Parts: sequence; structure tokens; C-alpha cells
Amino acid sequence: MTTEVRTVQAGEVIRYADGIREVYARAFSAPPWNEDPAGADLYVERLARDALRPGFTAAVARAGGTVTGFATAWITPEVFPADRSYGQVAEALGERRTRAWLCGALEVNELAVAPEAHGGGLGAALLDAVTGTAPGGRCWLLTSVRAEAALRLYERTGWRRVDTPVPGKAALVVLLGPRHPEREEAGGGNGEGR
Repeated sequence: MTTEVRTVQAGEVIRYADGIREVYARAFSAPPWNEDPAGADLYVERLARDALRPGFTAAVARAGGTVTGFATAWITPEVFPADRSYGQVAEALGERRTRAWLCGALEVNELAVAPEAHGGGLGAALLDAVTGTAPGGRCWLLTSVRAEAALRLYERTGWRRVDTPVPGKAALVVLLGPRHPEREEAGGGNGEGR
């Protein structure tokens, strides 16, 4: 069965909410995330709000009409947020690097692939679909160093870990996209990042 990856805009992404909910629940209930599958309902509620963010874009993968993966991204505001994990990221990077590397850049928020679709390049295709229009190639994401398969995907597709660890229990690491102009300054590569 052929899988189609489509970029969808804010008003269209909610049409795929049921499939996104299912993929989210299955992808993030496994280690290292261990989320309660009911958290997928909360994610879909948040997705409706996230779709209103400036620069929001999403990509949806479907095989035979069934959603098999998705990715979302938006432009990080010039005034760096302090909610969620943003405060910890800003603390780790400091004001200069946060503004230069992340503010105004495309931020990949979520990327999930149904377990049965792993290993076929779908994650890379979704990532490429949502980052293709990153302003000046500037894109970034945040993940856990415990998400080994995700880190392998990001590094294989040219993303680079920032050497500076993000404080907190989640063991988070910032990665800069393959065309981000500050990648060399970020260091990292294959280091642990924490």
C-alpha cells in the first residue's frame, strides 16, 4: 500500500483529528514517553489551538485513507515563551543563543509515526514536509535524550544536537535543523547533550 505525505494548513489539519489522535496515542504511550493514551484527546484539543499560531504548518501521512503519521510546526515568537519547556530551554541556552537560534525560527512541535509504519522513511518525509519552508533554513526541535530512535532519525537527516543540556527531569535536548546557520556553533553532533 502506498503512503502519501501531504502538507496541510491550519484550517485543514482538524479534518485528520481522529487519525492524529490514534497515531499520537500509540506513538507516545510507548517508552520513553509512557503517556496515558487518554492524553491523545488533550493533544487534539491543543492541536486546535496550536493551529492558530503564526506560521503553523502540518504534514499528514496516509495509507489507504488511514493516518499513519503526522508532524506539526510553527514559527517561534520573537518574544520567547516561558510556558511548557520553553523556560528550561531559555535557561540552558541563555538569552543571546535563544534569540539568535530559536526566535523567529520554525519549531517542530510534534512528529509521530504509527508503530507499524516505522523503518520506511516516513518520519524523515514528515520532517522534511514541515521544515521545507523554514525561514533561512532556521528550524529547531526539542526531544528527550531517552528517545533514542527519534534521535537516530534526526541525526541521520542532518539535525545537530546542541551541546548544552536542558535542565529538568525530562532529559531534553535541543536540535538545530540541517540548514540552520548556527549549527556549527551549537557543537554536539553525536554527543549526549546532557
